[in-house]
Amino acid sequence: MPAQVPIPVDAASRSARLFDSQGRAITDLRVSITDRCNYKCVYCRTGNQGALYSELPISDYLRLIRVFVSLGIEKVRLTGGEPLLRHGLLDLLRELAALRTLDGEPLDLALTTNGHLLESMAAPLRDAGLQRVTVSMDAVNPDAFHRITRVPGSFHQVLAGIRAAKAAGLEPLKVNCVLLRGFNDDQIVPFAEFSRREGVIVRFIEFMPLEEDRLWSPEVVIPFLEVVDRLATLRPIVRLTPNAASETAVRFTFDDGLGEIGIIAPVSQAFCGQCSRVRLTSDGKIRTCLFSQSDHDLYGVMNSGGSDHDLADFIQRTILKKEARHHIGEPGFLKPSRSMVHIGG
Repeated sequence: MPAQVPIPVDAASRSARLFDSQGRAITDLRVSITDRCNYKCVYCRTGNQGALYSELPISDYLRLIRVFVSLGIEKVRLTGGEPLLRHGLLDLLRELAALRTLDGEPLDLALTTNGHLLESMAAPLRDAGLQRVTVSMDAVNPDAFHRITRVPGSFHQVLAGIRAAKAAGLEPLKVNCVLLRGFNDDQIVPFAEFSRREGVIVRFIEFMPLEEDRLWSPEVVIPFLEVVDRLATLRPIVRLTPNAASETAVRFTFDDGLGEIGIIAPVSQAFCGQCSRVRLTSDGKIRTCLFSQSDHDLYGVMNSGGSDHDLADFIQRTILKKEARHHIGEPGFLKPSRSMVHIGG
């Protein structure tokens, strides 16, 4: 992709940072650059529908992200689908690494991947400007891993990818595990041992109703306190102080200080009150919450000839509509209008 000329953004829009109607500062942007994925995880997709929505040209993502950054976004995480499948990813990273926040600091630039292609790409990703990587990995037992991903023989590729990413300096490296009762609830202690052995942060995530199938039910969710109790069977655990008020994970280590475990519990211990996130889908729609029932067509504004000022105005008006909280488990709760693979992690 040719080098991008910096896109000027209206001075008035640069002075207006993003706040929603609850007074929450919006500083974190998650951008899905594809809804294609080479895995068929049971908690996400059936594998039958494939990609439902169009991918944008890399240059379009770059323009939209630049406008978000001009409004105070400080952290950008690239997601999918599986972002390592996307042609032009390294070019996008190089351009994003050159951007500065409103405070003049480099963007906090991260990526979430299933790790299948990470071993060969770790060093090029770091060279392109990526700072950190999170790997979705739902078991440390190869058979359990296969049962969840429904892709045979890939566990050792992911493990090699994690080690390559650490060697490339993409740290702190986080490993995310979505817990499902009856699928991988026996992996909690083995994952804690994995954290201690491999020097990575493991984060357990409560299963949310974001899958294409109808697998989710409250009974499948392994709640926060149960995870804590199981961790304590390995050795005594110690709660760590949060890195930031908007941090989604409650963090723990063990009494000897070795290993770090985070628990992200949006179902049993929702953290909506401190949410700082907004998402941009692979087809250019803003989603103000994972559980939104509607999309906001930012790409449509751009595609119809909108200026950067028009884009900034649309973003600001959309952020004011951000939901105060989700309603999982409440009477009348509706699953979001898209599944996770078509939202972006």
